[in-house]
Amino acid sequence: MLYFSSLLKTTPEFSLSAQNLFSALTDSGEEFTLFDGAKDIWARDYMPVRTKSGQYISFRYEPSYLADDSQLRTNFKADVAPHFDLPVTYSDINLDGGNVVFSPSRTKAVISDRVFSENPDLDENALLTELEKLLEAEIVIIPSLKIDMTGHADGVVRFVNENTVLGNASPCKYGYELKVKNALKKHGISVLDFPYFESAEKSAVGSYLNYLETEAHIFLPVFGDAQDEKAIKCAKEIFNKEIITVNINSIAEEGGVLNCISWEMY
Repeated sequence: MLYFSSLLKTTPEFSLSAQNLFSALTDSGEEFTLFDGAKDIWARDYMPVRTKSGQYISFRYEPSYLADDSQLRTNFKADVAPHFDLPVTYSDINLDGGNVVFSPSRTKAVISDRVFSENPDLDENALLTELEKLLEAEIVIIPSLKIDMTGHADGVVRFVNENTVLGNASPCKYGYELKVKNALKKHGISVLDFPYFESAEKSAVGSYLNYLETEAHIFLPVFGDAQDEKAIKCAKEIFNKEIITVNINSIAEEGGVLNCISWEMY
């Protein structure tokens, strides 16, 4: 079952984009529901993370980029958990769910180095050891993109199989993509280039990589750009799933796309 914050439906500027998504899900036979209590639409970040054994881990959601906007910080335990019948383990580690990208078996988890600056009082080695224990996975640290205020890994890589990820193809003058590839290579993970283009600052328009994946479908964001067709073609070549395009530009302009606003329970 897929879950989305009810704010997607009740916030006027998001309603058209949300309807595009909900119609695509309904037409595809995907079940979804809306939940109440959240303070923003980025469900991936404040909802619990599921491990390979089926445990749900709720991390502290106090990202530095919302330091001056505490009214937008959803506290899962206080705000959302009462709407769910879900056993959860709570952790004091400050970590957004969007910065945890699991391999298909959930035995590997890619996390950007933003997790270190978000937990300055914790020794890095001790932090990694605790994360490996909580997530039941090998932790793979990649450099964060400094111009991305969130530093989330789900805008940088997505797994295709246990040893292959998709990465943004756009070359960076600072060699960022190469640094990511080198970090992943140390863990035996190769990278396939996936279309990407930069747009306005703090906007996620152009991030095709932030698709929503279900068992049968890839819901691929499109942006009304010339690169849309290239992204669709690339996705069809990579995935043995039906590719369904969704335009949610008004949401993407706020800094996140389909993976960011979704959460799933198995």
